Amino acid sequence: MASWTDRFILEVDRGLRSIGNSVVASRSFPESASPAEGTRLTEPERRHAAALMRVNHVGEVCAQALYRAQAVATRKPELEQMFAAAAKEEADHLAWTAQRLEELGEGPSLLNPLWFAGAYALGLAAGRVGDAVSLGFVVETERQVEQHLEGHLESLPKADLRSRAVVDQMRADEIRHGAHAQSQGARELPGPVKAAMRMAAKVMTSTAYWI
Repeated sequence: MASWTDRFILEVDRGLRSIGNSVVASRSFPESASPAEGTRLTEPERRHAAALMRVNHVGEVCAQALYRAQAVATRKPELEQMFAAAAKEEADHLAWTAQRLEELGEGPSLLNPLWFAGAYALGLAAGRVGDAVSLGFVVETERQVEQHLEGHLESLPKADLRSRAVVDQMRADEIRHGAHAQSQGARELPGPVKAAMRMAAKVMTSTAYWI
């Protein structure tokens, strides 16, 4: 079993990879048109699609932080494995959104280190309260992310098939993660906590759209 020092070094390395765009996907980019189809977007459409994908990239940076922190906080090996498996799939999302941002000629949020640190702290806090609350945090997070992605599918340019393919696959994965957490004994979070999560998400997404 790895020591706490080894685990800390590993978590720092993963964090640096998450915010440094060096994560490699384990799955292929979702099927869609070729990268060249992006040239059919008007300039306003390109900028809007890129801004939305930057928001999604930030979400995946946060997802890496949340799941890794929750994996560290739990004392149940089966839950640690569940969080780690979810983080691996979220890493695919991170790599895909980074690739699509590059194709659209834009970069990630300049505030990614801040988003990662804040999400990691939240994940640790939820995990320290207890596994049922930590799982409940996953369920509510994925529920809100699902709604957020549905909004993006409505807002993305119809011609941007590559971004839409990524968002659609992300949405399917998030629904599955939430359902899995629910099946493991998640506790429903209080209304004020859900409201605070929505408010924090709105601040993050509104900022990441531009920065």
